[in-house]
Amino acid sequence: MKTLTLEILAETLAVCRLSPRDSVPTWANGRFLCITRTDDELSIVCPQRLVPEDALHEPGWRCLKVRGPLPFSMTGVLASLASPLADAGISIFVVSTYDTDYLLVQEDKLDAAITVLATHGHVTRSS
Repeated sequence: MKTLTLEILAETLAVCRLSPRDSVPTWANGRFLCITRTDDELSIVCPQRLVPEDALHEPGWRCLKVRGPLPFSMTGVLASLASPLADAGISIFVVSTYDTDYLLVQEDKLDAAITVLATHGHVTRSS
């Protein structure tokens, strides 16, 4: 796997869970927004500051954006990032788009994640 460059997005995010029958709420907004609906749930990733306290959510996520676009033929991208983080005991939440991948790590693990990724040849930059 070649060296990947990751950009640290500035905003703290939250991962939210709603009922699969719920409408997308008006607070689901922001520069980084991911909405996924399945038969089991409606998941929303958005800026933490927008999420109501009574919403079921996991706060405190920071986002590492893989510099893309990444061709669909490129293999091992997530494995090259997820495996070393898993070995270091750092859990991730992944969002993938057409162009690239985004790794979310808990805010208190961000520095450790950056160090682990650097030791595996990846580069991180602040946005």
